[in-house]
Amino acid sequence: MGKRVAAYLGAFVLCLGISQDAQALDARIDGLDGDVADNVRHYLSSLDAAQYGRVRLEGEVLRRTREAMRVYGYYEPQVHQRLEARDPPRHVELVIEPGPQVIIEVLDIRLDGDARRDDPFRDTVEAFPLEVGDPLLHAPWDRMRNRLANLSLERGYFDWRFTDRRMEVRPFDESARLYLALDSGPRYAFGDVTIRGSHILEERIRQMTPFTPGEPYLAGDVALYAQRLGQAGWFSSVSVRPRLDSRRQLALSPPELGWWNEVGTEGEATLPSAPAAPSPQPADGPRLSAEALAAVTTLHRPERPVMPIDVVLAPADRHQFEVAVGYATDVGPRLGFGWEQPWINRYGHSLDHDLFISQPEQRLTGTYLLPLDDPLRDQFRLQYGLRHRDMDDTRTLENTIELARRWEFDNRWVQTAYLRATYEDFTQGGEADSVLIYYPGVSWSRTRTRDPRFPSWGDRQRIAFEYSDSMWGSDADFLRMTGDTEWIRMLGSNLRFVNRLGLGAIETSDFSKVPPSLRFFTGGDRTVRGYGYETLAPRNEEGRLRGGQQLLTASTEVQQRITGNWWGAAFIDTGDAFDDWGPDSLNTGAGLGVRWISPVGPVRFDVAHPFDDEENAWRLHFAIGPEF
Repeated sequence: MGKRVAAYLGAFVLCLGISQDAQALDARIDGLDGDVADNVRHYLSSLDAAQYGRVRLEGEVLRRTREAMRVYGYYEPQVHQRLEARDPPRHVELVIEPGPQVIIEVLDIRLDGDARRDDPFRDTVEAFPLEVGDPLLHAPWDRMRNRLANLSLERGYFDWRFTDRRMEVRPFDESARLYLALDSGPRYAFGDVTIRGSHILEERIRQMTPFTPGEPYLAGDVALYAQRLGQAGWFSSVSVRPRLDSRRQLALSPPELGWWNEVGTEGEATLPSAPAAPSPQPADGPRLSAEALAAVTTLHRPERPVMPIDVVLAPADRHQFEVAVGYATDVGPRLGFGWEQPWINRYGHSLDHDLFISQPEQRLTGTYLLPLDDPLRDQFRLQYGLRHRDMDDTRTLENTIELARRWEFDNRWVQTAYLRATYEDFTQGGEADSVLIYYPGVSWSRTRTRDPRFPSWGDRQRIAFEYSDSMWGSDADFLRMTGDTEWIRMLGSNLRFVNRLGLGAIETSDFSKVPPSLRFFTGGDRTVRGYGYETLAPRNEEGRLRGGQQLLTASTEVQQRITGNWWGAAFIDTGDAFDDWGPDSLNTGAGLGVRWISPVGPVRFDVAHPFDDEENAWRLHFAIGPEF
């Protein structure tokens, strides 16, 4: 045991010694500055001096320095170096006379094939920043060459090749000649789509294709198709790929014995002879080769070759379960259970159930989705919900069922029309009642975001109208409107702005018949910090919360990166629920906070001061999860 411990300690000390020796060689440069000097330092930064003797190290420093300068057109620099006396050296002093830059004397860029008429190719060539007479820079040349190669694959030029790709540098003449010729060949079109492994109707899968056979090939459309199939939730794995091997089928197979041997195929192959007949003699004169036959076949080649698409799918688990645990100062500890059935039949219908439990609220919801012609954008939705709530002056038991039709448009706005029935037995501010209401509604919403976990850019909007009338048997008459928006923008990479605005209004002849679930309350982590959760609303004569007919909230927040995934925040929130527009004053809170970008989303901790609450000088707010 002692020997093993000693061996581990020895290995640790050895690794420590190696890590100390394997340090970057620091270069101090005289005679160069700017990007050229930075590039020399970069080339030398990965040089481990301990791996070389001093003579070899000097040679390696010289080689890397010249290589680093060559990409900026300096081909004949004079480099004088002095290594640090210690062994191995940690520093090197370089005195560099860069000499003249190589100048472009000839610049010849050509496009052949269908790419000559393809705008992205022409734009790439026209955007090349160098001209005859400019100093030679390798980076723009390499970028253009790589861009043309990538465009060829992205846009379906599968037979592309560079017929000329030269950089002729003449240091003695201080000149360079650049030649680049791309022969793209024909542009392929989308061919047939072959689907394997799908448990969903093939027609449903084909309805999600963003292209049709015969259209010009685009790799972006292939990626979009794969993305759509993944978003459907029906599959555990999705593979959408062009059948690149199909190109090989355009070539002739190796010559086989057959009629063409009679016209003198090159080689020794001849037609097999019957036993009684003599073998035919090779024909004199010109012979038709296999290559010639291949050339003949190109006379009948279709105008645009096609690229078939192969789709390979694997079904997702039919039953998926999820458990979530969280905490927020609004509701305290919370527990969630989810049971999702991403597909329940071959038409792609889905069903999910969610159970949410917290001290003030318990909720059970379920959603049945029926996809239509465009499964991701057009759907029918049947939803049910049971909710019990007991908090402050609100006690309610709510049962809801809803039938909705959803459309998503090209501009990413989502329109939802729905018909909802709700039975609610409630006590609000000491007044008890129960109502059964039927009301249609329509909403429009849109969410745009980059990196949903902690967006650097994003916005969210939603507006909805709901109407209930006793004419069709509803216990309450009202018109309800809600709207909210949230914007996130960045200034640079370390300064972030978050702004929110919320509005609401109810027009009714008898507000007491409007259930608490439709009245307006505000305050808490997501609205007006510094105040308790939904404690801002009109009160009755007994001082109990009654809820408001109008709502207005606004918030602005500035976040500054501290280090890595840690951010500081300063904010001000204001708002209230009230009965008449134009309240005398709004409740306002302000404070400071900290944000940590965790793997599950931002963790938010805020300390807020309520300016309109004489009983509390400050309040803590803690929440976990994405902002949208």
